[in-house]
Amino acid sequence: MKGVNEESLESKIANKRYSTRAAFKFIGETYRKDGFISLWRGNSATMARIIPYAAIQFTSHEQWKRLLNVDTGKEKEHNDTRRFMAGSLAGITSQTMTYPLDLARARMAVTNKEKYHSLIQVFVSIWKEEGPYAFYKGYIPTILGVIPYAGVSFYTYGTLQNWFVYEFGGANAFTNLICGAIAGMLGQSSSYPLDIVRRRMQTSAVTGQVYHSVLGTLVKVYREEGLVQGIYKGLSMNWVKGPIAVGISFATYDHIRDYLRSFV
Repeated sequence: MKGVNEESLESKIANKRYSTRAAFKFIGETYRKDGFISLWRGNSATMARIIPYAAIQFTSHEQWKRLLNVDTGKEKEHNDTRRFMAGSLAGITSQTMTYPLDLARARMAVTNKEKYHSLIQVFVSIWKEEGPYAFYKGYIPTILGVIPYAGVSFYTYGTLQNWFVYEFGGANAFTNLICGAIAGMLGQSSSYPLDIVRRRMQTSAVTGQVYHSVLGTLVKVYREEGLVQGIYKGLSMNWVKGPIAVGISFATYDHIRDYLRSFV
């Protein structure tokens, strides 16, 4: 049985109807059959990608903010645009550097355990069967999607934080969590169709489907599956998962950053 993370990812790839009720039913059945720990099955592959991705994204975001003079008091009239650009550039930087890990995770989610036992085996198999260029299959829609996703996420988070500081004199862990949750929901909503496209293109070699371009994939998915059950398949579940994950991520980063700065 697949883990919850794998089932969520596969819903974006498989040509079948998606149901939020069925998703929660799957979680309940997994818990009853295999226990609480089974809900995190497949999480190690996710962590292998998200740890370097998050580290690079937050680190590069600080550097892009510095280069673009975000929130420094300089060139105030273009601060909103530069805040969005800093977020987008941070997303592009981290996604580019960790993309092969993202592709490998997607491949593992839609294949039987007998085919791939580890991330290393996925990399070796792709290299032998498809060549090195296959590691960046689906890269274009990913970057097109990460520009609005990261841009909107960081822009929303920074703007809401500044609002809390202006209105209430400061922000804390709880307000940061709320700001991050809102940022995550808006970011995912703005880029979700392109997320569907990248998953389809990443896994085309193992699903047997052929996707040649971003526009072609969008048209194919829309014609075969429709708008809600195709282009926006699984978005409702991401509105549950995304805000929690992004909210915790942003709030944790700010807390650890401020804590470490107290020693410098």
